[in-house]
Amino acid sequence: MKDTLKHRGMRNQLAEVLISKGITDKVVLNAIRDIPRHLFMDSSFEGHAYQDKAFPIAANQTISQPYTVAFQTQLLELKPNETVLEIGTGSGYQTAVLLKCKAKVFTIERQLELFKKTSLFFKKMGYRPKKFIFGDGYKGLPENAPFDKIIVTAGAPEVPKALLSQLKVGGRLVIPVGFEEQIMTLYIRATAKEFEKSEYGSFKFVPLLEDKN
Repeated sequence: MKDTLKHRGMRNQLAEVLISKGITDKVVLNAIRDIPRHLFMDSSFEGHAYQDKAFPIAANQTISQPYTVAFQTQLLELKPNETVLEIGTGSGYQTAVLLKCKAKVFTIERQLELFKKTSLFFKKMGYRPKKFIFGDGYKGLPENAPFDKIIVTAGAPEVPKALLSQLKVGGRLVIPVGFEEQIMTLYIRATAKEFEKSEYGSFKFVPLLEDKN
């Protein structure tokens, strides 16, 4: 599969859709315009790649809706060279968006099938996260903590304490919290002991599973 002018045009249209839905971060929008989302999906879904919809990928997971990816990334308020921990690599599309925003990305995937597939894909495409790990996202990555930003791309029934503890003071954690349906939640670490919490409406994610490797 190639990336053509037609694909580029479709990405520009997708960015316009996201602007109409309230995405304002220019760096995030440029990442959406740049990244060939169709290459992250099964070729039979290519026609759907630039619709604002989630789609199935390997291991019963999904590639998130572009609006969700843009919304979560915008909430992070990324600055160049910040360290970001991503829980749930999936197809790697969100990872690619973070990398385009010049973040240093540490990413964890718990589905072995997806981990292997995405590993090969990253190499082929030249995407280079700082670390790409097969493991339990609930535990975070203590050996590389603290992080400037943490993003969780699966629905968590509650916020894993390990993730809160691995956030720098002033850092932001964006996580969808809930069972059937999730509330997009932002935690800002105000001090060593205190967190400010904000909620941003409901979304639907695959569940974040603990110790299920």
